[in-house]
Amino acid sequence: MHRFSASQLSLACQLALQRIPGVGPATFSKLVGQVNSPADIFREPRLLKGIDPKIVSLLQTPDWDQVEQDLQWLSADNRHVIDQQHPLYPELLQQISDPPALLFVQGDIHLLSKWQLAVVGSRNPSASGRDTAFDFARYLAQGDIVITSGLATGIDAAAHKGALAGAGKTIAVIGTGLDRVYPAAHRDLAHHIAENGAIVSEFPLGTSPKAENFPRRNRIISGLSLGTLVVEAAVKSGSLITARMAMEQGREVFAIPGSIHNPLSRGCHQLIREGAKLVETANDIIEELGAMAGVVPQSEAQTVFSQTDFNTKELDNDYQQLFEFLGYDPIHIDMLIDKSGLTADAVSSMLLLLELQGQVATLPGGRYVRTGIGPGP
Repeated sequence: MHRFSASQLSLACQLALQRIPGVGPATFSKLVGQVNSPADIFREPRLLKGIDPKIVSLLQTPDWDQVEQDLQWLSADNRHVIDQQHPLYPELLQQISDPPALLFVQGDIHLLSKWQLAVVGSRNPSASGRDTAFDFARYLAQGDIVITSGLATGIDAAAHKGALAGAGKTIAVIGTGLDRVYPAAHRDLAHHIAENGAIVSEFPLGTSPKAENFPRRNRIISGLSLGTLVVEAAVKSGSLITARMAMEQGREVFAIPGSIHNPLSRGCHQLIREGAKLVETANDIIEELGAMAGVVPQSEAQTVFSQTDFNTKELDNDYQQLFEFLGYDPIHIDMLIDKSGLTADAVSSMLLLLELQGQVATLPGGRYVRTGIGPGP
């Protein structure tokens, strides 16, 4: 340990401890709780009590060379590692039964304590499911809600992309080391998330994707968030594991229903039967999480809700004008463009927001109709 400076020593020993096989969050905390500083664990490992002899033996020969490489990687800008005593360790994550001993973060570490919604679902969703995840994430991210997911293909990726498209923030919790991107096809997406959000892992650098890592990853996704939204999921899927972890953690679970003929709807339907809130519009989520705002620091909750007023009365005149052209009889989008004088892109964007509010419904053939839920007074 002589190779580390005084300022590096504590972190170096924590990194070394995490790399010892068999040392999970519980054992990590048990070991740290017996000593004055992490360095003491390695000075006299034989004096430790209640620890597996195999672990005690491994504590005598830690891989200090690897720890030096870890510290070198972490020395770059916007790369962090924090323990449970760190002031930026997220409070919500502290509340779960087995919080990670260390969190590796690349990006904006302050986002971990912001108001978050987890969005999860199938790795092989329908086109409709992918679009729904993207649209909900974009809409909610525009309201200053951080979208948290797992960087997987399918719904996860759509949620991250939607948040970024809404100029919002997103967090990717991964099941590998931060120096690995899995799947590799998401390398560019991971880069954008690191620049416009954060990537988080509890696994040491260099950890490759292993099946057993992903359920552990899932508890962090739900643990960071006030609620978890499941878009599409089979009955036996990782998304349902995440949802049930959220329930066990005392967090809200939301599920979007679908066709009874779609096997990817069955997981959502099962969650609804088990008590998840059925979601049809983004406002269903806002209303429910609003009741939980006491979990968020009051000043932050006020900021969130002041920026997240989804009533049409707060929209500009273009929205009001477009809404007036919509009736209870279906109207084609081309006619709305002609009547409003707005561009096709503008009308499409406005219709999406009104649809997510529940004020407009989409019909086959590019037609739209009012739902009967009008703008506020």
